[in-house]
Amino acid sequence: MARRSGVLELAVLGLLHEAPMHGYELRKRLNSAFGWGRALSYGSLYPCLKTMLAEGWISDDAPAAGTPPLRRAKIVYRLSPEGRRRFAELLDEGGPSAWEDDNFGVHFAFFARTDAAVRLRILEGRRRRLEERLDRVRTQLQRTQERLDAYALELQRHGLESVEREVDWLSGLIASERHGDVKPPAGGGKRTTKGARRTLAGPGEEPRATSRSKFRKPNPT
Repeated sequence: MARRSGVLELAVLGLLHEAPMHGYELRKRLNSAFGWGRALSYGSLYPCLKTMLAEGWISDDAPAAGTPPLRRAKIVYRLSPEGRRRFAELLDEGGPSAWEDDNFGVHFAFFARTDAAVRLRILEGRRRRLEERLDRVRTQLQRTQERLDAYALELQRHGLESVEREVDWLSGLIASERHGDVKPPAGGGKRTTKGARRTLAGPGEEPRATSRSKFRKPNPT
């Protein structure tokens, strides 16, 4: 979770920028908005909140001392003026860390509050990162596809297609940003024709679409 601490800080500040929340609501929103699920535990969230309280970026509304509630009161966290400035600083960070799988989605979620030049830098950096990944996966598939069984090969192709779709989506967003469009293009960039799939091409060639998958379940022996 150490690698996630920076992006968790951005996510918490961004959600508190919208409205004050207690810890349970924060965790629920973080999981649903960014897809972290069980990976984000209270053991990760509360140390982050403690650090942010010490830095003065947030404040907490605790129940008054000596007032026994009927049931345990929930502490509500609010963004401070220092926290708003810190949030703005984090939004301006568009370097390589913002292109990573775990970080990109959080930065993208707050693009409406991000400077246009930073948005474009993050999108282009993310696309370059994925294009590098595509090159590696295609090369590996060319070398190993004859040694893989049908299921393993189909899984590799599925992963390849997922990255290709994200690259197309990013290309559409980048085109919108460069043309100054406020809204991203519906559906992102170009898509493979419905019912078609991409198959592995030779070195230096683009994957080609075919009408149906080449996957075949092996006959039982």
